[in-house]
Amino acid sequence: MDRGTERDVSPRRGAGIEATSEAGRGSPRPERGEGNADAGRVPLAVVVVDREGLVSHWSAGARRLFGVAKGEALGQPAIDLLPVSGALPDPDDDLADDSYGEYAAYDGLGPGLDSSLGRGLGYPAAGRARLTVPSRDGGHERVDVLWWAYPLVGPGTERLLVLAADATALRPEGPTDPSAVERIAPGFALHTDFPGAEELARRLPEILPSMSVGDSARIVAQVLELGYPVMEFSQNDRVPVTPDWGVARRVERRARRERAARAAAEGLPIPQDPPDEGEDLEYVAVRERLEFLNEVSGKIGTSLDLSRTIVEVSRAVVPRFTDVAGTYLREQVVAGEGFPDGVPDTTTLWHRVALEHTDEPGRWDDVVPVGEAMPFPEHTPFFQCMTTGEPVLVPRISERMGHAIASQFEKRDIRPLITGRSMLVVPLKARDVVLGFMILLRHPERALFNDMDRVTGAELAARAGLVLDNARMYTHQESVAETLQDSMLPHIPPRRAGCDLATRYLPGTLLGRVGGDWFDSVKLPGARTALVVGDVMGHGLNSAAMMGQLRTAVQTMAALDLPPAQLLRNLDDLAQRLGDTYLATCLYAVYDPIAGELQLANAGHIPPVLVRAADGRSELLDLPTGAPIGVGGVPFEAVRVRVAPGDRLVMCTDGLVEMRGEDIGVGLAALCESAAHPAASMDDACDTIVRALAATFSRTGHGDRKDDVALLMARLGGIEPGDVAEWRLAVDPVEVARARALVREQLHGWGLGPLAEPAELMVSELVTNAVRHSRRGPVALRLVRGDTLLCEVEDDDHELPDLRSAGPGDEAGRGLRVVSALAREWGASRTAEGKSVWFELTLPPARR
Repeated sequence: MDRGTERDVSPRRGAGIEATSEAGRGSPRPERGEGNADAGRVPLAVVVVDREGLVSHWSAGARRLFGVAKGEALGQPAIDLLPVSGALPDPDDDLADDSYGEYAAYDGLGPGLDSSLGRGLGYPAAGRARLTVPSRDGGHERVDVLWWAYPLVGPGTERLLVLAADATALRPEGPTDPSAVERIAPGFALHTDFPGAEELARRLPEILPSMSVGDSARIVAQVLELGYPVMEFSQNDRVPVTPDWGVARRVERRARRERAARAAAEGLPIPQDPPDEGEDLEYVAVRERLEFLNEVSGKIGTSLDLSRTIVEVSRAVVPRFTDVAGTYLREQVVAGEGFPDGVPDTTTLWHRVALEHTDEPGRWDDVVPVGEAMPFPEHTPFFQCMTTGEPVLVPRISERMGHAIASQFEKRDIRPLITGRSMLVVPLKARDVVLGFMILLRHPERALFNDMDRVTGAELAARAGLVLDNARMYTHQESVAETLQDSMLPHIPPRRAGCDLATRYLPGTLLGRVGGDWFDSVKLPGARTALVVGDVMGHGLNSAAMMGQLRTAVQTMAALDLPPAQLLRNLDDLAQRLGDTYLATCLYAVYDPIAGELQLANAGHIPPVLVRAADGRSELLDLPTGAPIGVGGVPFEAVRVRVAPGDRLVMCTDGLVEMRGEDIGVGLAALCESAAHPAASMDDACDTIVRALAATFSRTGHGDRKDDVALLMARLGGIEPGDVAEWRLAVDPVEVARARALVREQLHGWGLGPLAEPAELMVSELVTNAVRHSRRGPVALRLVRGDTLLCEVEDDDHELPDLRSAGPGDEAGRGLRVVSALAREWGASRTAEGKSVWFELTLPPARR
């Protein structure tokens, strides 16, 4: 609550937050101690107690009732300022005469305010107490106080709302009907000139989340109908409270006093009177309902799994509240999706998601199977419930209604299961949207559902609806997160030129499905492959979005064939331009299968593991660590590592090897050991590593992995020298014919004669362009036989060719269109000396 704007002023007559008496409404507020049979509206003291038991809000009404200024009350223990005794005044007290308006003695019924202040109660309570407060003449006076205590829920510091009223203002001036029942309830003034009332009314929903000024008329009407206060203390929860001072009869009270006095004079035990039907039984019934609701609230919502939540809701009400509970949810809720606004109609499909009962096993299974989806026609109570959002009570299902309900079940007679039973249909709502409903049935020999059951069922459904909606939204968000993560992670082919690849991505188990870890593989000129693993620090959508930006940038710069150190340098500059909110680590490697070499650069990432094929030994590569991406101003350094065919490179993020409370060296050692294990396939090798690391941390007591994991493994197969042919061509047009002849001869030598004709034509076009644009030469021509046939032509001109349309009279522009039409893939990129233009052809089936 915003406590800084309220002024501590005394309310004028008829203003502020008030208690409403059914005896008379609309009369001015009497001064304390002045009797008035038409009590009308009586100002209430409003006190908010925080979780430490200290006063955090003290209204002007509280200052007036208790005689303590706001500045003196704030921050003080509430138990020292509020009436905590549940006992009534001493009968001999001059303020306790019979004309005061006889209320029943406390008799130890229900909790005292001290229980609420001492965190002993988790549900609303009410009572009556006697308090000595400062009087206006400087002395002290005794005040009879009516109080209500309401627990507050939510993320704030407020724990308890206490409302109190001066009961002396309700003293009747004339004779009182001994059987009269005085109904008093907290209400909210809709029309007032109290300067602080409007501000307080605006802020009241902060401590009573679903209360609004517009709700007060409905709440007061319900109070007068039920006869006890009703307050809303959480979303969709309306909890009735029977005050301990609720029903009183002057004659009965006098008789109890006389019996107690005679017993005391004769030295006998004080007799205990039987419970008053109007007070005790009502109190017991309401308290049982509150205890049931609290018990149910503790049983549901233990997880955000939608299926588990549905089962919890069904089992919480059977058999204590009902004998049969069938739960129906909208089709979109089951799927974890959103649905259109507006009330459902006869076309809306409802899935039966749970059915709990106390009948003999299997009796309902064939007739009303779980998983069935169906609409409901207008004439049914189910349609009425789901369109109005209000409970529907059918005291007993008649033969006619049973036939009407059974008519929608084709070839199944449901009438024996429902006819003669009492039925209550309650909506499962959240945020004013009907998600589903529950059909509750009681056996014919059990008590019929009544109005109190309807109120209890509505409260139960409101709490269950919120829990189900939270699970639905979590399921929906999890689905969105998985879709987002899948869209951002690349689908890497299992084979690149000279290497096999396998990947794994494991989302964090506790911190959400979306993270900033990624891996990638980019095809480079010269049959080379770029391998990258990165990790944006943090979790959630922002980290995932940052990861997507960095991954796209790496792909773009890798396609330009930038050296690893220069690529990280450019990536660091980009991250700083995007903002200083995030940091990222990145490991970038380029594998050249022809040269048998790795070139690696590191930006604050954990080192990779290289497993040698010769002896099965694994090692962490010693790389210059570098600073994370986004730090700025830090140089990066690349290193070259010789590799042999069959060696394996393992790159991962720290989520795989790092556990909170454990040294990262333990995880790195386990990574090296597990990576060296032989495996039948690359996928099996990845699974072995993941299982081994999980087992390692489980043994050390750190089994719950909280971070996401990206794992990339490459088996470096290399390309044999016999599968590579290279030539140097002079900058002379006559070299074009020589190039065609060299290609034709080499392809026939490799047994790829069917590719000779298209390869000659495309080589002719590329060499012609290279000879025309090269400045000094020579022009390089290379053929590589791998999974495809790769042809590359390099020259010393840095200007990249582009694909464009050629008119009938144009002499240029047709060469690349020929290449584009005939090649499986083609491309161009800059090199240190100039540019490289390449194309690929698919090998004949016999040569793949």
